[in-house]
Amino acid sequence: MSKVIEATDGNFNDVVLQSPVPVLVDFQAAYCGPCRLLKPVLAALADDLGEKVRIVSVDVVANEGLAQTWGIAALPTLVVIKDGRELHRLVGLKDMHYLREALGA
Repeated sequence: MSKVIEATDGNFNDVVLQSPVPVLVDFQAAYCGPCRLLKPVLAALADDLGEKVRIVSVDVVANEGLAQTWGIAALPTLVVIKDGRELHRLVGLKDMHYLREALGA
């Protein structure tokens, strides 16, 4: 069973940029209503896709440096990263089908 991984300034490089599989990074905050609605969708996606992808969550309040580095201006922002490079950027609440398509899964 896969799960959503919490990433921080300290582990982002290892968890995301060095990942052997594509990563969907959810830049979110606890105060963000759409972010809260997206949480169960991401958990279901992580369970569904298993080890083929990583689903990672970044709290932008606790990790301001990452939010600034990645140019996060709206929440939620979802970034698909493969081999350390950004492939797609999605802003706002998205459904499971849309996220699977962005991941190529």
